[in-house]
Amino acid sequence: MKRLTKAEEEVMLVLWRLKETTIRDLIQELHDPETPYTTVSTVVRVLEKKGFVGHKAVGTTYLYHPRL
Repeated sequence: MKRLTKAEEEVMLVLWRLKETTIRDLIQELHDPETPYTTVSTVVRVLEKKGFVGHKAVGTTYLYHPRL
């Protein structure tokens, strides 16, 4: 069974609410919008590896969405 860390859970709650978003927009919705871009990006990539998040390329950016 895959478990979420506190940071992963916070990101997933935002993704479930927004349905689809970029990293920058996701950061604005977090409890601490001062969280570095690279930190949030890393959490999202880990969630992708765990199978919780998917993405699609739109131009030069990625839109992330919950898979569960």
